[in-house]
Amino acid sequence: MARPAAVAACPSCGDLAGRGYPACRFCAELLEQHWLLDWQELLAAEKLTEGGAGERELAELVLADEVGRHPWTCTDWAMTLVSCAHCGHELGCGPVDCVRCAVAEARRWSWDHTGYPRSITAGEHALRVARAVLRAPHRRRPAVVRAWRLLLPFLLVGDLPTAGQVRRIRAHVIAGAYAELAGCTSHVELAGFPELPWRRSTRVERQPQPQRDQDTTGHALQQPADPRPDERAPDPV
Repeated sequence: MARPAAVAACPSCGDLAGRGYPACRFCAELLEQHWLLDWQELLAAEKLTEGGAGERELAELVLADEVGRHPWTCTDWAMTLVSCAHCGHELGCGPVDCVRCAVAEARRWSWDHTGYPRSITAGEHALRVARAVLRAPHRRRPAVVRAWRLLLPFLLVGDLPTAGQVRRIRAHVIAGAYAELAGCTSHVELAGFPELPWRRSTRVERQPQPQRDQDTTGHALQQPADPRPDERAPDPV
């Protein structure tokens, strides 16, 4: 994936480029070029055109196909083109009580188990999590959404926070420091916020995870439980 050389202000929304996703057109195009390039390649292989009559049918075939047969980018893009037959929203982005969206979202993350570690890197997985969270913010806790929004500009240039840094950022968001965090202009500055005293005093030590699970930037989204009606999906941080 081609990435921007450095974090810069978006000429459209004025925030760091990417942070306005998906409402800001410039931020959306900057992020989604990574998905769209693979989708356009698949369209060309099938002799179809973007926006043509067969594109939606191809999207449905991709989603019905065996997990891992198509790139994860194509799986995600296909979901943006298909409306949920139950709620009518973009597949995976419907209300929290939509069972079909919950099933589609769970199936999305099964790709990571099929392709990892050869076909998806830790950085790509983090971008994937951020995009999914910001496309359906109502399905996640507000602090989770805001944490990934803060991180997205840095993910786009290839910076990758650790799982602990993501949790720390989220804790500061919960503590009301979003505006202060949003003023950071580098990943080092953003991830360098000290752990809050109340988190240090209540932290429970955990056993190290197996090597396969070291990319824990968004590991909770890889194995989501189907949410019950009126219940948010598991937090990705």
